[in-house]
Amino acid sequence: MKILLIEDDRGTAEHIALHLTSNGFEVDESATGPEGEAKARQGGYDALLIDRMLPGKDGLSIVRALRRDGFQTPILLVTTMVSITDRVTGLESGADDYLTKPFAAVELLARINAITRRNSSRTSTIKVGNLEMDLVRHTLKRDGQIIDLQPQEFHLLEYMMLNAGRVVTRAMLLENVWNVGFTPRTNLVETHMSRLRTKIGCKHRSEFIKTIRGTGYVLTG
Repeated sequence: MKILLIEDDRGTAEHIALHLTSNGFEVDESATGPEGEAKARQGGYDALLIDRMLPGKDGLSIVRALRRDGFQTPILLVTTMVSITDRVTGLESGADDYLTKPFAAVELLARINAITRRNSSRTSTIKVGNLEMDLVRHTLKRDGQIIDLQPQEFHLLEYMMLNAGRVVTRAMLLENVWNVGFTPRTNLVETHMSRLRTKIGCKHRSEFIKTIRGTGYVLTG
């Protein structure tokens, strides 16, 4: 498995690279944002490990640019910024997971394995009513027409489609879509749900995604 490590701190980069290579990974390194992004765009990596604070171009900007241009390689953001707002912002940018420094080497391995496993398991399509989601090409169609979704909108709808017909709570969505293990005071779910309804063409709040007041949401066919 080949990893691209974009990290400007030499000591941290050496520590991470040593641990990964000793566990069978092949590691390619970059110390600046522009150089790292250029390497990522060349492809051939199973995962990208990106520090949030980088010279030349920060990690969030790199993630947003790659996702905007359709790159689906799993991304793990690494940072010293530990607030829930920072974490949500990182995931909102399109990262698959977010790891704060300092961290145990075993946790780093577990998170890399998790995001690459999720990516490799996407080998089919999900159909609910006239919605069809391709988990390999990362596309959504309604009645054969492509609907453009941002990464977190795609992940949100994917979770809803996988649980079609079942009520999913706000806490379940925060944990499974945004990797937030508790319920923060934010309208993150509500905002994304509203955007998602608009994009898939819901004419009213009970079409496709029904709000269960005080409980959560349910996706119907």
